[in-house]
Amino acid sequence: MHEHPILDGLRLGLEILSALVGLVYLPKLRNSYWRWFSVYLIFIVFQEMIWLGKRSFLGILDRDYYAYIGIPIQYIFLYWLYAYKSLRNKKLFWICSLIYLSNLPLRFFLEDSDQLYSINIGIGTILLFILVIIEFLKQIKNENILQFWNNKMFYINIGVILFYVGTFPFMVFFDYFKSNHEVIMDGYYVYFLIASCLMYLLFTASFIWGSQKS
Repeated sequence: MHEHPILDGLRLGLEILSALVGLVYLPKLRNSYWRWFSVYLIFIVFQEMIWLGKRSFLGILDRDYYAYIGIPIQYIFLYWLYAYKSLRNKKLFWICSLIYLSNLPLRFFLEDSDQLYSINIGIGTILLFILVIIEFLKQIKNENILQFWNNKMFYINIGVILFYVGTFPFMVFFDYFKSNHEVIMDGYYVYFLIASCLMYLLFTASFIWGSQKS
């Protein structure tokens, strides 16, 4: 797989930009649950800075950290944002969270963390995809769709579709593509970087154009 330093640098820059914009808007959102979206983006950048260029930190491997801490926090937050807050379905939030978290103990039965990483991403994204579809149906049935640019979840939903759903094969079958299909692997990696850039641009747009009441 070839490196793409320009795209990778742009991805990191847009990730930081979204966190900074979220930080700027944080005082305005202090009385809204959207303040946690700002905190979420700040957390993403914080962990990115800690692990930048490192394979291990304080004796913890990067794959183990992301499999048990980094990725679960991201998925659980998105389940909370979609199911608990946007869809107002607490039961759906708890069901998704419990199904997702139930895969973490599989590490004790697997030979390495790479397998857990793939299962982690697979289950997490499938559940998120279900929430994305429900959210999309909710949006198109609402008369406010005519003013979609004021809806924070519109921007977030498109970003999640492009990145989490769009990169699903790349993340789940990473090791297979890496060993058997280098051209496909490289193409998917480019898409991964572009989709990540677009997602954080859309997250940034959600603060600027989206209403906190949406």
